[in-house]
Amino acid sequence: MQPVLFMSDASYRDAIFTTPLDKVARFSFDERVVACFPDMIRRSVPGYGQILGMLGLIAARHLRHGAHVYDLGCSLGAASLALAGQLPEDAFRLTAVDISPAMVGRARETLAAECPQHAIEVIEGDIRTLDYVPSGMVILNFTLQFLPPEDREALLARLHAALEPGGVLVLSEKVVDPDERDNAWRVERYHDFKRANGYSELEISQKRTALENVLVPDTLEAHHARLARAGFTRSLTWFQYLNFASLIAFKEA
Repeated sequence: MQPVLFMSDASYRDAIFTTPLDKVARFSFDERVVACFPDMIRRSVPGYGQILGMLGLIAARHLRHGAHVYDLGCSLGAASLALAGQLPEDAFRLTAVDISPAMVGRARETLAAECPQHAIEVIEGDIRTLDYVPSGMVILNFTLQFLPPEDREALLARLHAALEPGGVLVLSEKVVDPDERDNAWRVERYHDFKRANGYSELEISQKRTALENVLVPDTLEAHHARLARAGFTRSLTWFQYLNFASLIAFKEA
């Protein structure tokens, strides 16, 4: 069974920022974003499909059979779908969590339709205050970057405590380079990536404004240092495409 990334007939082209706006509102995961989210992600996040494709392989290698998994900040459930598409029904139990009611509603519909035999629950909640159960794997796919920086380490410490010995945390994020010239080059090539995917200069500019102080990225060095302070004795960057990266952190067995 191949992983299903999104239900293609339930989404539309991302045109949120095509019209000039007198004042660009802060970005939020509302109904408008939900409607076009698959297209937005496909055209805005380099390497997203490759990251999803690896999640099942990582789980197959590190997850104890039947263990619990968290998909935190699940949006429309793409990571959950990726695992369900690559692993048998009895391989895991999964809780998908998002704070956006619109995202949760669509994720429930999608997961129920695409993988009804898998034990997947979708709940609405704040991942900073959730009561976590022991788990073998935690997925944070482009989620931590939307939390206030001062809340990030405490969350990772709670996730480390919830992980079973030998468990893993997969953390995917937009990142910044500590070298100013290198960072500028990555950002410029990222904008080239978006232009090549059909976004106009106006769309790129207005979305960047909407995300300012909403999505606050860290350096890879900051991520690894924070993971170490949270209790993970080993972490590595296993994937990077321009200024988007994915890390894996291991809890000692």
